Amino acid sequence: MHIEPGLVSGAKIVLSYATAAAAGAYTLKLAAASLRAEGAASLALRSALATAAVFVFFEVLPHHPVGVSEVHLILGSTIFLLFGAAPAAIGLALGLLIQGMFFAPFDLPQYGMNVTTLLFPLFAVRALAARIVAPGTAYVDLKYRQALALSTAYQGGVVLWVAFWAVYGAGAEAGNLAAIASFGAAYMLVVVVEPLADLAVLAVAKALKGPAGIARGAGPALFVTPRLHHPA
Repeated sequence: MHIEPGLVSGAKIVLSYATAAAAGAYTLKLAAASLRAEGAASLALRSALATAAVFVFFEVLPHHPVGVSEVHLILGSTIFLLFGAAPAAIGLALGLLIQGMFFAPFDLPQYGMNVTTLLFPLFAVRALAARIVAPGTAYVDLKYRQALALSTAYQGGVVLWVAFWAVYGAGAEAGNLAAIASFGAAYMLVVVVEPLADLAVLAVAKALKGPAGIARGAGPALFVTPRLHHPA
């Protein structure tokens, strides 16, 4: 999901700096809470793992330009369920930045828009998970409908933000709206894949639960969010 270069230009791009700053400020708030709850080592390690995962999702997995942007298998809800909100947000921001700096420098002017488009849907997933996942339920015990809801919220949020940037930058003329529609239709196909990926990853995590620092009483797991295996 990379906004096409030149779609938003001139003075209009200043808005992306403001939205990215807001997303960054909220990420810092989440990181501070995670630091207090799980400690610096866990936050740093989970953030590094999330960053590596996001980089692979963007640079290695297939991605195709469609309409006003590119279709990626971001697996935003997957990294949220594995690593928690703060590491997932940090990973999305840093993974996108590393890709731009070393592999796609032409995307750097759009970084504010792209990071906004990735992070705000993640924050929505965090809020939705708090509503639909009971406090007594660990993430490894999620049902398909819950994984589908989280994935749809993330991918739908991405599509809405891309549509916003496209209309904001290029207006609501017919050609632009058609390009937005083609992107949205292609991107929502990811919703077919992501819930299954979530459940597969959660099944592996559940099978690996054991004495190696994940079982209750062994302290916070360094590699995953504690909520992965334990109720809130």
